[in-house]
Amino acid sequence: MSGNEEPLVEADRLAAELDRADPPALLDVRWRLAGPPGRDDYAAGHLPGAVFVDLDAVLCGPPGPAGRHPLPDPAVLQAALRAAGVRAGHPVVVYDGGDGLAAARAWWTLRWAGHQRVRVLHGGFPAWVAAGRPVSTGVPTPTPGDVTVRPGALPVLDTDAAAALAAADAGVLLDVRAAARYRGEHEPVDPVAGHVPGAVNVPAGEYVAPDGRFASPAALRARFAAAGVDEATPVGAYCGSGVTAAQAVLALHLAGRPDAALYVGSWSNWVADPARPVATGD
Repeated sequence: MSGNEEPLVEADRLAAELDRADPPALLDVRWRLAGPPGRDDYAAGHLPGAVFVDLDAVLCGPPGPAGRHPLPDPAVLQAALRAAGVRAGHPVVVYDGGDGLAAARAWWTLRWAGHQRVRVLHGGFPAWVAAGRPVSTGVPTPTPGDVTVRPGALPVLDTDAAAALAAADAGVLLDVRAAARYRGEHEPVDPVAGHVPGAVNVPAGEYVAPDGRFASPAALRARFAAAGVDEATPVGAYCGSGVTAAQAVLALHLAGRPDAALYVGSWSNWVADPARPVATGD
């Protein structure tokens, strides 16, 4: 195979691929915004052959004015991917604890880094277990890979581009946070409540289930169309820190919009500058 992979893979199909002589590289990217680290889950049991990759330390840069989950340092990312056995042109499958958030950000990061052959295990680790597939506690030592990180293979928005996209008739900027956060009624994480002026609210729960399973491509197209996204409208997405919005970009890919852009810094970057305008309400 060559070119872009289909973004999702089901547990049974992945199991068959792992039985082949040259299986895909497996990355366990389990992560929680708050709570025990994902590495603890990995140690308790993971897909056989999977290597743990830390979202905060590897797939994103350190938090700061650029946001809570900014772009990673390309050299750090490349070193970690090579240590995990990721090879140039070879397929990669990423999975998380089931909500699909960390896996989607890992999928986006690898695609942004120029690695096209990457998929998300649909439903994550729980889907694998529910399918009756084996779980391991052994830590593999993969043969080092030779992947080269080439940033920029997926479109990225900065603050100016996000503001321009949200402007009237310029395109659609999707805010995929919960409606109360969008309206500015409740902000549990960032210091300022509200949204980017002109952004359209499409909460993540309207296109992906809590178990990380996406609606059908037709249903996704219909939901995004209701928000003003057609086949040609420029579209981007943001959330609080660029993780949930990466899942929105994955949903847009499934809906036939592989050109969808991610505002990586998202709201945590937007409100880092108090001079930027903030909208509230609907």
